[in-house]
Amino acid sequence: MTDRPLLLIDVDGPLNPYAAKPSRRPEGYQTHRMRPSGWEQPWQKPLRVWLNPSHGPALQALPFDLVWCTTWAAEANEWIAPHIGLPDLPVVDWSKDAPGPRRDQPGGTFWKTQHVVKWAQGRPFAWIDDDIDDQDRDYVEEHHDGPALLHFVSPRAGLLQPDFDALTAWADSLEPTAA
Repeated sequence: MTDRPLLLIDVDGPLNPYAAKPSRRPEGYQTHRMRPSGWEQPWQKPLRVWLNPSHGPALQALPFDLVWCTTWAAEANEWIAPHIGLPDLPVVDWSKDAPGPRRDQPGGTFWKTQHVVKWAQGRPFAWIDDDIDDQDRDYVEEHHDGPALLHFVSPRAGLLQPDFDALTAWADSLEPTAA
């Protein structure tokens, strides 16, 4: 038996292409109105979230163990997973850590990066997010003891077939490890 790598999944950007033109929902996506934590004020319009129901089965077909890596935190299991056909997933928890700007983070990284490395504990992982760059890749390479792929997904387009292909190719390139 072998361990599968982790796939750390951000919601806004990869699954919800929030930066697409507001008047033009991307093809294959459905509009959902949501009130997750922090969005409960009656005077606030519900949050518009675009989700593609084909993403759940496509993610489950990848050779990874899926994990939420999003500010939606455990609420992704309530608000996102049912709309795309995912089961409840584990969550990278950083609830005790306040996010801050890149300039305040080690090496100018995204605020999630150091937490991802700590959470993965050396296990191979791929991370899909719309806010990762070369500084994050450098940090992970220096501080993570296992293979890692930090894969940028455009917040204008969301996950596309080339993203799924890249994730599969990376996972397939890993040498199996004994469990």
